[in-house]
Amino acid sequence: MSTLKINEINKSNDDGASENLLPVKTPKETDDTTNGKLKAFEEAITFSEALERTKYGKFNYFLIIISGLVLANVLLETSAVAFYMPVAHCDLQLTNSRKGLLSAIGYVGMIVSSHLWGFLADTRGRRRVIRPTLIAGFVVTVVSSFATNFWSMLVLRLINGIFVSGASATIYAYISEFHTDRTRSKVMMISSFIFAIGAMFMPFLSFAVINREWRLDLSFMGLVYKPWRLFVIVCGIPGLVCGIAMYFLPESPKFLLSMNKEEETKEVLQQMYRMNGGKDELVIPHLLSEEDNTEVIETKDKGSYSIFSFLATMWNQTVPLFRRKYIRTTTIVCTTQFWLYVITNGLYMWFPYIVNAMGEFMKNHPGENRNLCRIVYDKHDKMDLSVNNSTLIDCPDKLENTTYMYSLLMEILYVSTFAVITLIINRVSKIVIMVTMIIFCSSCGLAAVWLPYTSISAILYVILFLVGISINVLGAATVDLYPTQLRAMAMCVSLMMGRIGSVVGTNIVGALVANYCELTFYISCFAMLSCALLILFLPRSITSEKSPSTPENA
Repeated sequence: MSTLKINEINKSNDDGASENLLPVKTPKETDDTTNGKLKAFEEAITFSEALERTKYGKFNYFLIIISGLVLANVLLETSAVAFYMPVAHCDLQLTNSRKGLLSAIGYVGMIVSSHLWGFLADTRGRRRVIRPTLIAGFVVTVVSSFATNFWSMLVLRLINGIFVSGASATIYAYISEFHTDRTRSKVMMISSFIFAIGAMFMPFLSFAVINREWRLDLSFMGLVYKPWRLFVIVCGIPGLVCGIAMYFLPESPKFLLSMNKEEETKEVLQQMYRMNGGKDELVIPHLLSEEDNTEVIETKDKGSYSIFSFLATMWNQTVPLFRRKYIRTTTIVCTTQFWLYVITNGLYMWFPYIVNAMGEFMKNHPGENRNLCRIVYDKHDKMDLSVNNSTLIDCPDKLENTTYMYSLLMEILYVSTFAVITLIINRVSKIVIMVTMIIFCSSCGLAAVWLPYTSISAILYVILFLVGISINVLGAATVDLYPTQLRAMAMCVSLMMGRIGSVVGTNIVGALVANYCELTFYISCFAMLSCALLILFLPRSITSEKSPSTPENA
């Protein structure tokens, strides 16, 4: 007891006061208070237990479908350029260097905005980021289909990339926070499976739209509207659909709870329960947070709205990712994402070009075989470029049918592999899945440039891109490695590194593939094999780390 309190008590005794300084409870009152606290404690449940009570039904199915379409929209928006670039180079005055820039510019937009979207998603809400960026991205896509030259298309695709970034990383955190540890990984892989099905339609869409004969003369705008321009809009439609659908989905309940908005969290859980077939009102007592948020910096408004305070807050939200507790995880995840995107986006942007060249060779030289890189060298030598007017003499309006065939083969393999991984994701370690996929696909990529058989090399080249499945598995692993209030930022930072890999990949491939084709494959594949080794050093998920101390296991 403090000296001050003792003096007060002595003074009271000296004055002969008959009243106590502090009210003294009777034994009955003390028992009632203690019982009330014990009852409240007994009624409190964890967030995961509350999620279990909402059941699993229509709400979850709808959320999974929308999340899968959001992921498919990201692929369509960023990868569509690979299909329309070979037939648009005359309309947009594309040279090889310009093709590299146009392929990479969407990822540049993602890179410069990823940090901002991650910060806003972690501090303002997942839904408040996903919904407007999807709709705005579609609007910019429509405008970009009317671009009359390379520079206007470049600027518009940059802006589109900024908006696409908002939904692409945030959706992982969003869908994961509606599910428990028991179902989270499987749900994320199912949404990725839907994404793969959506991606499978890209060759069909490209063939159905680009390989048409119609033209629309828009002389008042100074352009001829061709099928490839319509293809740009078609690839953006999923974004519009998902943006509208987000008006019917609530904010992440786990995010709301992390922001101490317990009543709003309960309302979302009630909505999930009703959509999943619950007829009676869901009884939810006090909710207990399951995570240690000591690593999270306070981000609530303090009455200051200056740009400096905003940037300082965003910086404070990022710092925990690079502290001792998470620095190893962040480094491994970001490095792996970088090289995965070098291949699956950077090298993929040249997939139609290379496969189209191989298709032309097999068509013009039936029965003959030639090394993949030799075909690429010959194709480059045949491209007669007029330096004065920056246009190509060869201006095809269609792609070879073999290009669509191999693209469809790749998407079928994607869907099949996603289906298998979805079935085993809860039985086999994510680390084992990623390491196996990376080693197998990288080996196929190396074999593709070594073997002299054209058709076999083409198939092995297709299999190389299946390594992109590891991106989704790594995303499912990442959300288990960080707490709620760092999860979206962690995803955005890692995907920002991935998109830097996309930019580096598209431009390096554009610079090297024509003269150093083998080196392009060697750098990419051996780097991925190194990442497979790094992945083995990833720590356990935060759920696994804390499970031994939970009451159930005590």
